[in-house]
Amino acid sequence: MTVAKPKRFTINEYHRLIELGFLTETDRIELIRGELISMTAKGTPHTVCASILCRQLDRLLGDRAVIRGQDPITLPNQSEPEPDVVIARGTDEDYLAHHPYPEDTLLVIEISDKTLDYDQTTKLSLYAEAGISNYWIVNLQERQLECYSQPYQNIQGKFGYLNKQILLSNQVIPIPRFEDTLLNLNRIFPQGPISEA
Repeated sequence: MTVAKPKRFTINEYHRLIELGFLTETDRIELIRGELISMTAKGTPHTVCASILCRQLDRLLGDRAVIRGQDPITLPNQSEPEPDVVIARGTDEDYLAHHPYPEDTLLVIEISDKTLDYDQTTKLSLYAEAGISNYWIVNLQERQLECYSQPYQNIQGKFGYLNKQILLSNQVIPIPRFEDTLLNLNRIFPQGPISEA
């Protein structure tokens, strides 16, 4: 008996699908461990938070880093996710030939409301496996920031982070690799009620 298996794509095959027009920006697809994954539609609190966060980080870091909003990063595990925010080293022009690799990536941030479980499991494991040293989840449900650091692999071969820190929306946090720069969390959480829209 033959069992049907899903077709897994390499990063090069994925890029070829884009070049040939099989996938477009309107498809909202990302490559996760060789599989094409449909991205969840963003509600207004998510969109507002992403906009505010990018603006704050750009204001705080200026030309010391590249702030990318919902743009791909290329990982060695046949993945090209599109995190909500990435802080990468260098300048924007450094990424004309390729998206940032893990060694270029200083911080990955996912903004979570409906995708919280996915971001705390699948995405967390994905980034840890790739060696992303700092991963944050802006948890809109609880109005808190989850900060993960020190990726590791356990004896069963699963990837995760050794350290997890929770910060509340009224606290400040140093930006990884820019410890002299503090991000005031009450500026990044949208004010007012969070709806499911």
